[in-house]
Amino acid sequence: MTKTAADIPLLTLKGQQNEIGAEVKAAVARVLDSGVFILGPENKAFDSEFARAVGAKFCLGVDSGTSALELALEAAGVGPGDEVVVPSFTFIATATAVSALGAKPVFADIDPVTLTLDAKSVEGALSPRTKAVIAVHLFGQPCDLDPLLSLARSRHLAVIEDCAQSHLATYKGRPTGSIGRLAAFSFYPSKNLGAAGDAGAVTTNDAQLRNIIDELRNCGRSAIGGYHHVRVGHNCRLDEIQAAILRVKLLRLEAWTASRQRLAALYNEGLSGLPLKLPPLGSKTTRPVFHLYTVRSDRRDALAEDLRRHGIGTGVYYPTPVHLQPAYAVSGVKAAALPVSEEASREVLSLPMYAELSTSDAGRVVETVRRFFKK
Repeated sequence: MTKTAADIPLLTLKGQQNEIGAEVKAAVARVLDSGVFILGPENKAFDSEFARAVGAKFCLGVDSGTSALELALEAAGVGPGDEVVVPSFTFIATATAVSALGAKPVFADIDPVTLTLDAKSVEGALSPRTKAVIAVHLFGQPCDLDPLLSLARSRHLAVIEDCAQSHLATYKGRPTGSIGRLAAFSFYPSKNLGAAGDAGAVTTNDAQLRNIIDELRNCGRSAIGGYHHVRVGHNCRLDEIQAAILRVKLLRLEAWTASRQRLAALYNEGLSGLPLKLPPLGSKTTRPVFHLYTVRSDRRDALAEDLRRHGIGTGVYYPTPVHLQPAYAVSGVKAAALPVSEEASREVLSLPMYAELSTSDAGRVVETVRRFFKK
């Protein structure tokens, strides 16, 4: 059977929109009727509600996940000449946020099971110029934070969590975004909690850092308001319409997360015994949330093509580690330097995953994958 487009897409937002469309429209109308579009009551309410959801004392909405990373790094004191250790197997914004501040991203390798930052590799990447470490909770899998936090304490470094893909994931009973010194969230539309455009947030438990972020996101303006600017800041505010939409979706995030976890368990059960590396469903210390359901195969490309022919969408996140991207050729990190990251980039394949995916469609994905390996 040949399809020109996936009838089981990798991702679709149509089901979500069908469920909450009326509430979203009402929220948007509420903002339009209020005449308050920037840093108004929707922002304040969302900041409070999201902080509570992720177990952090403070949250400040910003205009994107990339801005959230940049502001978190800047608030932590990262600047020109500093180094920040980041995983190479991640979306490039983890590294470009460092570069945007004039600092240098130093690439480390990942754990072969969770595909998140490996503490031993981080330790080998440290130097006297290291100022921070960014722990990416990739695909919704919590990074093993305790070894990184211990290392950071001994070297006086900041651990910043990149939670772009880990809304409501937990590590040792604590939600990601509440553990490091600061955390950055993305609400890009495809995320587990997505806006109707670009949006993000910074969370922290430190009141002083919260105030710095508040100033940085709003052109350096102090809390007293007006035209009193206490630092060189940025224009990175979350607009009221996006905040209102996110408030609607946040009410359903726990249920959507449970659906993703159920689907991941169905996939793992159905795909067991095949020559695939399957993502962990969690452990005594972790509760992943499956922003993506990603398997690994040394026949990745052939499997993806077979699924495409059967109308099933797939994705590759990420085909090239950041240290091998042309943008970071200046890093001097050569091929084979980070072997786990490079192997993962050749093997990863994401299967359809969204809260509204039906059990029957997930079963069809499993059956198609199993037929491929039987051949």
